[in-house]
Amino acid sequence: MKRLWAVITGFLTLGALWAGEKGYTSSTGLGVTVTSMPEAKIDLAQNFTFPFLRGDGALTLDNNISTTLTAALTPISLNGLAEIVWTPAAFFQLVTGGRIGSGWNITLEDKITGIGKNVRDADGTVHVEGSAFDGILWNVKGGAVLQFDLAVLFPGDWNHVIFRSYHEINYAAYTAAKNNESWYFENDFGENRNGLNYYANYLLGYQTPLFLSMVGILAEENQSLYRTAGGGRWGDNLARWTFSAVFGFKITDRMNVTFLAQMRTMRNFTASTEDREFYQDRQIAPSQQRRLEFYRITAAMKYNVR
Repeated sequence: MKRLWAVITGFLTLGALWAGEKGYTSSTGLGVTVTSMPEAKIDLAQNFTFPFLRGDGALTLDNNISTTLTAALTPISLNGLAEIVWTPAAFFQLVTGGRIGSGWNITLEDKITGIGKNVRDADGTVHVEGSAFDGILWNVKGGAVLQFDLAVLFPGDWNHVIFRSYHEINYAAYTAAKNNESWYFENDFGENRNGLNYYANYLLGYQTPLFLSMVGILAEENQSLYRTAGGGRWGDNLARWTFSAVFGFKITDRMNVTFLAQMRTMRNFTASTEDREFYQDRQIAPSQQRRLEFYRITAAMKYNVR
């Protein structure tokens, strides 16, 4: 983590040196997210944007380095995030950043796992091992963005057909787990391992000057790269996809609300293994390995405090 913060500090220093007469801009944003599962998150983000290597052409006129520091709280976790985005051209961005957090477990009708190891005992029973804040989840990432707006070629308020593609490699680890142990974070399926992962998203949207400010389709891909021995048997090598219909609303100049109707892919297992409690004891169905099912409805509010 020391190296990550050194990189962040270095980029901020470079940005300040290149800011010139125009200086930098800053903003503070408050975000609240709720879903139909139910889930909830509140985050507070501080952004600094520095002009950097700007040119006179349309592709370099707004070149900058943007740094965002975020504190995020859910009912079962607490996280700090840092992200730096360098825009060397209007259609391209480079991204780096990191995350550090931990969690706790609560019990309602079922146990909701904020953080902990997914452990199978010698007798085959499965349990969550871990208590509140007994380990740290950390993550470092590097990625790139390709983006396009039709209004660049055909200016006009009604010509904003946008496309954005983001691709990332990240390394995630839970300090209480060894490399061959599985773990939970924020009540996921408990199939994580310390190691490399690939994440990508693709957005095709249309922006308008109306109250309904955007409609679009978002596809997200998650793929583990650590290749657990025998992982092909339970589908560890298969990408997980989430597909969302996106509807954005401009409530005020400072407030936006986005609704997402989401579907996701799920693995199909053989009839004889699908009810086994530990995921590595299941076997992927050979004929139809995945299915598409309804996931959730998500509402996310963003408010610019200043």
